[in-house]
Amino acid sequence: MDLDRIHSILNNKDKVDVLYDERPVWIQGINHDIAKVGFIDNFEEKDVYIQDLYERNLYN
Repeated sequence: MDLDRIHSILNNKDKVDVLYDERPVWIQGINHDIAKVGFIDNFEEKDVYIQDLYERNLYN
């Protein structure tokens, strides 16, 4: 995933399934090439590279 797609997702009201390491996440914020994500299946938060995020059924 790239920065433009992240901004598109954040500015859009449509639901988009974003994954990190096969786990669904929600994007809390971005800082350059790092995204702060929260995992939907628990309360864990993590800083990850934007390029490591991907959409369900799409490949980087």
